[in-house]
Amino acid sequence: MRYAFQFKVNFTGGIISPGYLLHIMQAVEEAGIEDVRFGLRQQLLINTGNKNYDRLIASLDKNKIEYEVNSNNYPNIISSYAAEGIFAPDSWLREGVYKDIFDLFDYTPKLKINISDANQSFTPFFTGHINWIASASGHFWYLFIRFPKMKDLYQWPELVYTNDIPRLSKYVEELILTDKLIDGTSLYKQVSETITLIAKPVEQPLQLPKFQLPYYEGFNNYGNKSWLGIYRRDELFPVKFLKDIANTCLKTKVGQLYTTPWKSIVIKGIEAADRVLWNYVLGKYRINVRHASNELGWQVEDNNDDGLSIKRHIIRQFDKEDVRTFGLCFAIKTQHKAVVFGSVLIERRYGIVRNQTVPLDSYDILYTQNFNPNSSNYILFREAVKKEHLDTYLISVCKYYYEMLSEETNDTVIDFTSPVDEPGTEIPGIVYQCPHCLTIYDEAEGDQSAKIQVGTVFADLPDTYCCSLCEAPKEDFIAIEKTLINGLSV
Repeated sequence: MRYAFQFKVNFTGGIISPGYLLHIMQAVEEAGIEDVRFGLRQQLLINTGNKNYDRLIASLDKNKIEYEVNSNNYPNIISSYAAEGIFAPDSWLREGVYKDIFDLFDYTPKLKINISDANQSFTPFFTGHINWIASASGHFWYLFIRFPKMKDLYQWPELVYTNDIPRLSKYVEELILTDKLIDGTSLYKQVSETITLIAKPVEQPLQLPKFQLPYYEGFNNYGNKSWLGIYRRDELFPVKFLKDIANTCLKTKVGQLYTTPWKSIVIKGIEAADRVLWNYVLGKYRINVRHASNELGWQVEDNNDDGLSIKRHIIRQFDKEDVRTFGLCFAIKTQHKAVVFGSVLIERRYGIVRNQTVPLDSYDILYTQNFNPNSSNYILFREAVKKEHLDTYLISVCKYYYEMLSEETNDTVIDFTSPVDEPGTEIPGIVYQCPHCLTIYDEAEGDQSAKIQVGTVFADLPDTYCCSLCEAPKEDFIAIEKTLINGLSV
């Protein structure tokens, strides 16, 4: 069901106090809203039509709850805080460090900011514009910047001290939003000449663990306590259920709960004696907390019924064929500007009709380099696939992944600071294709019409490079296997 209005309430870092959650749910209930959702950036989404719009505005305003309506001017700071203690072992990044950082933000960011522990693969690292990742050196952080509407990451040359994260984020945002032509090198130079930071040289490349999405649902033990993960197949959380969740947290002295980038919630610190009470709440609303793992590893755009429909169709076929998907996560993208996180991407195709960009009834299937969703280098697997045939090709993707996995000789860590397409590095059998007119850029051949020399790596092409036929910008090109150009199977 589509709604005229979407209200968004941010939870910084994905942290919610039970009292605040209860406060919001009471306000939402007053407006006659029965269900809410959680978004990819760990925020609360409230959908309504014209009937409840005025009541919801009045209720939220009366209760002094900050929100946005049908806009995303403030896209929320997301963090891996939900993984702390359960999915991120042996880390110096503890609860107090996260909270110190959040407390030092004296502004509301307009760019997407990610704050992540390097020792986890539960939350994405690079889906923000300003991406902070903890280094092995206590209280020092790597910084990766992705300029708006760009795919490439710029790595900050220094490690930055914890207390400088909010200040540097603010200044970087101001520069990016006021100077659209700024690049990483000039950005670093301007910052260095203007503000003083506690920083030190990057002594070793960032190394992240191989991606493996943990099973984040149900009751799970850690130490002498439990944590509970709750996922909803339709993404809808009943307001009355969340009120009971908040009240149960308050009654059992659970001080906070967490939203996740998988549109689920996590509750930590549940005492053994309180399990019966939590089971009662789950039973009261008939909440299932044991879905198959191949259903949990999906990201669908916020409030997107088309994407959910595709997801359900594919999952049914996965179950029917008993397909193994462990180690993979899937993303569905139906809108041009959406940012989703997945090692396999189902992306809707668009075409030009009467000088307007319109959605087509077909999809491309892509996968990331090494099948790691933290890589931004997507490789085309199949193009122009009809919805009813997506499951067939996705089963083939899974098969291809396990064939590749069996051939790997080193599966310890992946170095994300050395891109696969950096100078001197070659991806066997990969070319770059314009999705609009299908023109190919082959590094082995260059582009004589644009005076690009033979052997020029795609990443080294100037930002002004465009398709020699239709003049589409460089960032629109897609990495694709040469075998697909020849119509052969991967």
